[in-house]
Amino acid sequence: MSSAPIAPSPPSVIKDRRLRFLIWQSISTVSVYLFSSLLLLRLGHFSLSDSLLSFLALHAFLLLLSSSFLLLLSPCPAPAASLPELSTTLRKSAFKWAIGGFPRPDFTVDSVSRAWRSLKSIFFLVVCVVAGIFSVVAACWDSDEGAYSLRLRGAVFGLVYGAYYLASKRWILKFPIIQRPLFYSFKKYFYSSFTSALKMSVRWFVYSFMLLLFLPAEFQIKGTIGRWLISQIRVLLGIFTFSFCWEISHHLLQVVHTRRCIFAPPQGSAAAETNPSKTLLEVLEQSPPKSLLQHLAYLDLCIVSENNTEQWRRAAFFEESGETYRQVIRACLRPLENFTSKLVEGLEGRYGDCSDLFLKQMSLPMDFHTYSKLNAAFDDYELCAWSSRSLAALTVCSRHEDRYKVAQLSSCNTAAVSTLLTALLAVEACLGKKTGGPSKQFLSPTSMKWATVEEQRELHNQAYAMADVLRASIYQIVSAFWVDMQASAKSMVLDKNWISEAKPLFGARSVLVQKLLDFLDYRAV
Repeated sequence: MSSAPIAPSPPSVIKDRRLRFLIWQSISTVSVYLFSSLLLLRLGHFSLSDSLLSFLALHAFLLLLSSSFLLLLSPCPAPAASLPELSTTLRKSAFKWAIGGFPRPDFTVDSVSRAWRSLKSIFFLVVCVVAGIFSVVAACWDSDEGAYSLRLRGAVFGLVYGAYYLASKRWILKFPIIQRPLFYSFKKYFYSSFTSALKMSVRWFVYSFMLLLFLPAEFQIKGTIGRWLISQIRVLLGIFTFSFCWEISHHLLQVVHTRRCIFAPPQGSAAAETNPSKTLLEVLEQSPPKSLLQHLAYLDLCIVSENNTEQWRRAAFFEESGETYRQVIRACLRPLENFTSKLVEGLEGRYGDCSDLFLKQMSLPMDFHTYSKLNAAFDDYELCAWSSRSLAALTVCSRHEDRYKVAQLSSCNTAAVSTLLTALLAVEACLGKKTGGPSKQFLSPTSMKWATVEEQRELHNQAYAMADVLRASIYQIVSAFWVDMQASAKSMVLDKNWISEAKPLFGARSVLVQKLLDFLDYRAV
């Protein structure tokens, strides 16, 4: 049995994880501060009461920073508005509120969400600056360095940390490939938190010290060389203390929120005997798009589909009526269809008619708008990867576990194969591969015209990763049904048995058949 926690109910999943994160963050902060305070007591004349007040102040602003972490948290990238767009949206919002909510044609929900993301980022920067100022003062107020220089150093550290956090998109959750117990997951990031905090504190200690040399006299450090040296060591140790706490908080946030959640009743309960898939299906259908709850549901579905540790849950998908299996397959198809539609929209925006992409890819450059559309399609990479793997695993398991032949009779197998092939063709078109005909070569990345080299590298990495997932999923299905597909190919009914009759979102049915034949010959690369 898996050791992952069982969610009591979907609405409380996120709330419980946030509370668990704050508890673990408080415990780690107390441990780090108690250890560092022993050194601070030896380097200064801190009393016990002063140390307690310093800890309370440091912990209070760390909780404020943790709250801003939670405010920014997202399982996938979220676009933010530029400053002109933000000012325009705020002006329109004020006007809409002033006239009593009268709708404007150019006032969209998307612009509001981008503006809200920008406001969150600005608030986070302000919190980082404030937390940096008070954290440095609380940790080093007893040093011989002046209050102005301590505040300046804290403000510089907080501003740089916040800007780096936003620029590197550390607010995006990164789900681990292997789900480990909480202790081992935290231990894995403990050493990286220590080294990154040490590098950060030393680097910005040097920068801030050099900055103080060019400031007026009230910022200068006074006293003897010995007292000055002890003061600088205490400042460095204080900066390292709260930067280490910040890094631990960030990694705890990642570990706690990316742990698997089981959307099922306990095995052996009455709910598990009647309808064990009810909770999972409700979350898959009703959770907000791109939400953490939705990602946790698809992760749970992928683990159940691929692993044999919870066979009773997977067996419940293949119940007699077949409705549960159809709902699960529809949930898996939805992210892949949305992903393909976004890619097609970006490709059509670049090339117009997608009937002959290969010739047009050689000459037309990729502008920033087209790149943004294609890059935005890969924002849901994890959802699409989990859906692809779940589709392949369930299709393969249906060969032996589907006693009522629901997968074949309801055309779920053909829908799964067609959707995976269509998505793969669209991804390969982004990479410059010819979508039809005898040629199987790729365009080299340097032969395609991109806006910048960095955009080429980023989009190609995402596209290659998604292509690998889709290709592995299709090969998994082909390997399980190879005999049946070979018989269908010899009888000239491969398109009838394994390709949906509906027009694909990208390409043509003949292209899908040719692609499937390449997989049967193990020539799809």
